[in-house]
Amino acid sequence: MTQTDFPQLARQVDSPPHTGAPSAGGVRPTARAIAHKQDPGAQQQIRVAVSTVIFTLRPAEKAGERDRVAIPLVRRTRDPHHGQWALPGGWLGVAEGLDAAASRTLAETTGLAPSFLEQLYAFGDVHRSPSRVVSIIYWALLRRDEAAAALVGENVAWFDATALPELAFDHNQIVDYALWRLRTKVGYSRIAHGLLGDEFTLAELREVYESILERRLDPANFRRQVEGSGSVLPTERYRTGNHRPARLYHYNHEVELADRGPLAREFTTALTPHHPTESSES
Repeated sequence: MTQTDFPQLARQVDSPPHTGAPSAGGVRPTARAIAHKQDPGAQQQIRVAVSTVIFTLRPAEKAGERDRVAIPLVRRTRDPHHGQWALPGGWLGVAEGLDAAASRTLAETTGLAPSFLEQLYAFGDVHRSPSRVVSIIYWALLRRDEAAAALVGENVAWFDATALPELAFDHNQIVDYALWRLRTKVGYSRIAHGLLGDEFTLAELREVYESILERRLDPANFRRQVEGSGSVLPTERYRTGNHRPARLYHYNHEVELADRGPLAREFTTALTPHHPTESSES
């Protein structure tokens, strides 16, 4: 994500912050002194946490309805927000990269190891937690077969991403932002393919788009746009059933699932999942 994605959140970094008039001795106060003067708790430790919004599609509960975009949540077993649901996550280790922390905390809390995991945004409002916590948020996409591996139980459960209860900390706001990004990116990338298997029909792909966008799409227009995009390639295989056989397609692996820009992707070693625990961060 770039600063131009959300221009109102971008800040100027080309010039130093204004520090006011020089002190009585003619020397400008340091940035640390200014921060301490403005915030009596400036010496409080700032902790960094990593959380992940994991999207998958769950079957509709009633015939004729669209599949639902769902996320797994973890129940907190201690204060603050004891008993409330929260995003899976944990603290960043001192000798740990952000991607590695995201993979580790997902394995520890849900047992999941998604193939697509991307950094989304940072949330650092001063009052978002009783202690000073900055959360680096990731988002992940899971196919249905991958989602079935989640260690659901008393403290881990799936929820409709558009009808959540009141979550701990600012996690409702985080999920809303992640949904907005998902719906935005589905229009110009092949991000929806991260929710499908290796082979699929165009009708199945269209249904994924409709579930994400929460609206119907014209089948003929959708086919023309997808086939013209070069993001999928036809196979010689067909899916048969009660209706006319439908041709199967597969991903064009020369097209990136998501544009990562100039930063190289660092792949992390899969960690052995632990038993599910609470979300230990904010």
